[in-house]
Amino acid sequence: MNLLAFDTGTERMSIALQRGTGDTTTLWQHSAAGGALTSTHLIPEIQRLMTQAQLGFDALDAIVFGAGPGSFTGLRTACSVAQGLAFGAAVPVLPMDSLLAVAEDARLQLGSPASLSVTALLDARMDEMYAASYRFESGLWSFNKGYSLIHPEDLVCTGVDVLAGNVFATYGQRLNGAGVQRVDALPTAAAMLRLAPALLAAGAAVPAEQALPTYIRDKVAQTTHERAAAKLALAADQKGASS
Repeated sequence: MNLLAFDTGTERMSIALQRGTGDTTTLWQHSAAGGALTSTHLIPEIQRLMTQAQLGFDALDAIVFGAGPGSFTGLRTACSVAQGLAFGAAVPVLPMDSLLAVAEDARLQLGSPASLSVTALLDARMDEMYAASYRFESGLWSFNKGYSLIHPEDLVCTGVDVLAGNVFATYGQRLNGAGVQRVDALPTAAAMLRLAPALLAAGAAVPAEQALPTYIRDKVAQTTHERAAAKLALAADQKGASS
């Protein structure tokens, strides 16, 4: 299959392009800082990879984008770019569960075990995390527990083999599950490409106009008062830890 995938819902922008020729599949990848740079760099980098692969957008079988949960602006950017490219090329869009892509990225790092239970975690800012739990068995992923928005202390690790995500540097000391393995992972575009064929076969692709991000949080920023209160609470915790 010829597939283009990208995710811009975290601090990293990840793009991957897969070209299938006969029994051979070739992969091109690009990863760079995301955030404010995404809106100006995403489309030029996609075009560069397409040129390297000598592919036109109309030769793609689908365009895959990280649908979230994740950064509000990043998800909107990825969705709008996927829709625009898909409209122009008349190809379907596959909205990808970003936390599932985190779980798949961790599985690859662990040597692709045949059986694995993963709780995927992404930093949601404002002292919260996006979380979901998955089980990999018989070559397929399934939900153990759906999306939630939680504080680090509220994480439940019962029955989990691995915690995976980008939260450990920020919230690591506040997480439960001291004996559970931790893997730094992101919703990489390469992980999305590995997941895409099974999802496409299951009919998960949609027309461009039906593609939507997955928003878990309605509120996307703290008030000035909330930010000040959070700083005071952090300072108090640090003072207590040092005394």
